[in-house]
Amino acid sequence: MSGSRLIGRLIETLRCLPGVGPKSAQRMAFHLLEYNRDGGRQLAEALLLAMDRVGNCRECRTLSEEAVCALCASERRDRSLLCVVETPADVQALEQSTGYQGLYFVLMGHLSPLDGIGPEALGLNLLEERLASGEVRELILATNPTVEGEATAHFISEMARAQGVRATRIAHGVPMGGELEYIDGGTLSHAFAGRQEF
Repeated sequence: MSGSRLIGRLIETLRCLPGVGPKSAQRMAFHLLEYNRDGGRQLAEALLLAMDRVGNCRECRTLSEEAVCALCASERRDRSLLCVVETPADVQALEQSTGYQGLYFVLMGHLSPLDGIGPEALGLNLLEERLASGEVRELILATNPTVEGEATAHFISEMARAQGVRATRIAHGVPMGGELEYIDGGTLSHAFAGRQEF
């Protein structure tokens, strides 16, 4: 069985998923082949449909089957608030955890000159057009608290100021239930500097 090209190809293909190494890919492949061929066929069909039909929203750049995603098309969203995130997964996280009712702009990454990712790759020209339209009153920067995320947030905040749009940054710091002795120094420093009235 170790000589099967089809099984080898299936295992190798499954390794394209994040966090899936050779052993996990092998386990998944054997599970589908031994116990769940119908599930494997459904997975293959869902993957094909998604790869063919899912694109990017022309307004916010998130993943969408439609030219304009459901959030951007909604009449109930506050168009004066625009939250900038790095990935579509960030949109999902904010939608599930907050009461935010504004719109989003998805960068699909962050600035990384070493990797050749500049402003154009992140669609910042589209963001600048939205800011120039006068519709956005507040730009909420919700990029990740990494070096690249902070640099991206800084770059975008300068762009917002140039258009006369207020730029705010989501708070970062000590997580709920966290104990100070176990928090890294950078997070503690950021939390301490961003303290608020109680």
